[in-house]
Amino acid sequence: MTLVTISEAQARLPELLSAVAGGESVSIRTEDGRLFQLAVQTKIPLLNPEWPGYPHAGSAKGLIEVPDDFDEPLEELEEYTG
Repeated sequence: MTLVTISEAQARLPELLSAVAGGESVSIRTEDGRLFQLAVQTKIPLLNPEWPGYPHAGSAKGLIEVPDDFDEPLEELEEYTG
């Protein structure tokens, strides 16, 4: 495990990142004693546009039908709406 101060980390950042990419553990200690761990974040695709179900504008066209009386008050709620 490598432990460095903030100023050391600033001066050696490319070297430290290479070490982390190689599997080494690197921690940075602040002046008040807190520790921060450098880590590699794997790239995870959140969206896959190749997937046939990927939503896009107009993809639900024709699947949803809104009735003509959609905006009319519901009879069931008449006692509450007055």
